[in-house]
Amino acid sequence: MKNPLANLFKKKDTGEAPSVTPEAPSSKKENFFQKLIKNRLGKSSVKGEEIVGVDLTTNEIRLAQISTNKSNQWILEKFYTHKIEGLPENATVLEHPDKIGDELKIALQKSKISTSNAAIAIPVTSAIIRVVTSPLMTDEELNNAVKTDSLWENLVQLTDNLDDYSIFHQVINRNPTENTMDILFVASKLADINSYTDIIKKGGLNAVIIDVKCFALKSAVDQINQISGSIEDSNLTAVLEFGLDENYVMILYENNPIITDIFIRGQDRKTLVESDNQEEMEALVRRYITQVKQAVQDFETKYEKRIRNLKVTSNLPNVETYLASFRKNLVNTGFNLFDPLDGIKIPAQLEENVKLENRSYLSTVLGLAFRKLDVFGYFKFVTAVKNINLLPNRDTMIQQKRAKAFSNFAFKGIVGVVAAVYIILFGLSFWQISVLNNKISDYDQVVQNHKLKNKEVDNLSKTLGKLNKQMELSKSIKSNKKISFRVLAQIASAVPKRVKFTKLDYNGSNQILIEGMAASDQDILKLISNLNNKKLISQASLASMTLPNTGNNANNTMKGFLIACKLENV
Repeated sequence: MKNPLANLFKKKDTGEAPSVTPEAPSSKKENFFQKLIKNRLGKSSVKGEEIVGVDLTTNEIRLAQISTNKSNQWILEKFYTHKIEGLPENATVLEHPDKIGDELKIALQKSKISTSNAAIAIPVTSAIIRVVTSPLMTDEELNNAVKTDSLWENLVQLTDNLDDYSIFHQVINRNPTENTMDILFVASKLADINSYTDIIKKGGLNAVIIDVKCFALKSAVDQINQISGSIEDSNLTAVLEFGLDENYVMILYENNPIITDIFIRGQDRKTLVESDNQEEMEALVRRYITQVKQAVQDFETKYEKRIRNLKVTSNLPNVETYLASFRKNLVNTGFNLFDPLDGIKIPAQLEENVKLENRSYLSTVLGLAFRKLDVFGYFKFVTAVKNINLLPNRDTMIQQKRAKAFSNFAFKGIVGVVAAVYIILFGLSFWQISVLNNKISDYDQVVQNHKLKNKEVDNLSKTLGKLNKQMELSKSIKSNKKISFRVLAQIASAVPKRVKFTKLDYNGSNQILIEGMAASDQDILKLISNLNNKKLISQASLASMTLPNTGNNANNTMKGFLIACKLENV
């Protein structure tokens, strides 16, 4: 049977791009302690948790670490590339996890990178990326809804079991006028994510951020634009990944990712690697650029927004040769090979390592290196695509990082106070200590008596609750005394096994309202069907339904319902 709640959540496809709305704060005004955590402790924790970007391929492992100096200038602190030999030509990282893990360990030893926090990126082809529209909810309501399977089942409708995926979501737009909101949904197979984390762990690192390659590129583009003071539209970014591994156009408009795969034939891949035949290369470009042009035109038509420049990243050494042909075939859109190191200070000892004609293939690792592990919300404005983390245990990891930061902060902050208090206490005379001990003893007795009184109050409250329930039942029976016993008998015979009533009310207009709880939608539908088959009931219909309550009570898996029954002449 089709889920009767499926119509509650519908995908939205409009001609307008969503506008980014900052997340509503939990309170209008933060107290002093909250500000202290975000500003002092948050800033300290971000600086203390260094991140190394790790880009894994079957040909090469790239490592990068970026920091800022006192002048807030970005510096390439560590950088290292490690060639991998011995793997088949068309092999993938997940096909050889042990080999890649061993090579990563060697790369780390040679790079002399000391941090263990790693940010990695999975291929675009390994991720499900969608923007879905749901009814407007608060953050608390959304978190509660995410805990139920019905939300993603209705919004995303994956063919596989949700438990088989690692899922990240974030609200990118709230539209109170239409009573809707847009949610960025990113997911990947849990088995693949675990394989990547195992590779990182075998190499000697701890994965704390798992991004998607296209968003890592976006992170690099945004950061370089900021460093260079680019006046490009920050709400519109277009990136073209062109090479042997993945080929796609990604357009991000108001944080809404629009990704179009570019198909490339096996013969074209061979041409990219081996051929210098101008005719073959031109034919490849024409086939390729036709798809790019279609993706650009589709976006510009839908959103009425002009794409003036495509940032190109590629792992091809001769990519500039192809870009010249790109410009001939797509005259209204500019192309430029993206340089992820533009504006970044490069130490003398690393200059030779990054002295390349095509530095665009370093975009992923540098975009990952720009990521920050922000466990206290120090950064006030972090967009969804800059905050993606598919790490399955990210919540546990964040809690551990918070606890560690709290511990360090507390130790540094109060050690002097503790020492002073200890000295004062140690200097008290013995008679003062005796007086305090007597007071403590008296206090313990008061506490014990208070616990006994609280227990008595709890018992009285429980008794009072039972009496109130009995009184309410009595009132209900009295107010409904006109209802035929035959009707009540028919209603009782219609109740399925996993359904219970909490309230039965007669409104005086030939209508009975039934309020209760059910284990599933099917049980509610079964109850309605049974009621409609009774002679004394002309019509039974669902008036309202409530989702399961996530509180710690016995009914936390039960759905609430209100059924209106129109009676025959009773």
